[in-house]
Amino acid sequence: MHCSYPLEICCAKQVDFDLEDGRVRNLVFTGGCHGNLKMISKLLEGWTLQDIADKCSGNTCRNKGTSCADQLAKACLKAIEEGR
Repeated sequence: MHCSYPLEICCAKQVDFDLEDGRVRNLVFTGGCHGNLKMISKLLEGWTLQDIADKCSGNTCRNKGTSCADQLAKACLKAIEEGR
């Protein structure tokens, strides 16, 4: 199942991923720091939504109070709430 979520208050504008057997696959950010977000995508490949939310939640960037990783955590929690 493909999932797509807009991101707020961070450099990336959107995150897309596929869910296969409860695992995140093909995680791609639109916008943001391309190199760092490609590495995050590689590191989180195959993780569950809850594992990603647990590890990435609360990570901040500069004085924004959030980050691309924190916004990814929020997207994962939203996917859980939606029953994905």
